[in-house]
Amino acid sequence: MDAIIVEHLGKRVRDADGWLTILDDLSFRVAAGDTVAIVGASGSGKSTLLGLLAGLDLPTEGTVTMFGESLFALDEDGRAAWRARNLGFVFQSFQLLPQMTALENVMLPLELAGERKPAARARRLLERVGLGERLGHYPKTLSGGEQQRVALARAFAPQPRLLFADEPTGSLDAATGARVIDLLFELNREAGATLLLVTHDAELADRCGRRLALHAGRLEAPVGA
Repeated sequence: MDAIIVEHLGKRVRDADGWLTILDDLSFRVAAGDTVAIVGASGSGKSTLLGLLAGLDLPTEGTVTMFGESLFALDEDGRAAWRARNLGFVFQSFQLLPQMTALENVMLPLELAGERKPAARARRLLERVGLGERLGHYPKTLSGGEQQRVALARAFAPQPRLLFADEPTGSLDAATGARVIDLLFELNREAGATLLLVTHDAELADRCGRRLALHAGRLEAPVGA
């Protein structure tokens, strides 16, 4: 089954000279359970593509179908509800809420999803990522690696079918980043989610089952299109 079908996706924005093309006529498919690296130079459109696939932005043209549902046929509230049901997201900058503890940050998506016992599941996930002794700590008291592990626990908490990761080790040193990536792939295997990973790291991309290489907003080798 295809988790994602992208057809003729494009994104343009206005600049001082008229229109700037960020993504140009992208078409590809991602099977459920695949691990896919989105690679390319800075400015090639990687993060823009991930934002469109998450329904956080609207395309200029084209369609995205997720598990048989047309993403852009939904309104903004509908896309937000779809993300809550289906998508986990890991960011380079962690994006933890500073006024919440590690436990509360992981509980949040569970509470929004109506989980009956969010604290119990959040606690189990934080123990799984090695932070069972840090439940009551606020983000500012955690190291970068610990914050990203909280972010991983939060992303997997609602049991998403899709996990998007945007340069998840970009704010970490090499050794800490390697440990976080090992954990990300372990959690993803356990969850059976479909993983899309934006990265400039060739070694990290090699750990994925396939690559989508972007150059100046176009796919260099649209494998599986």
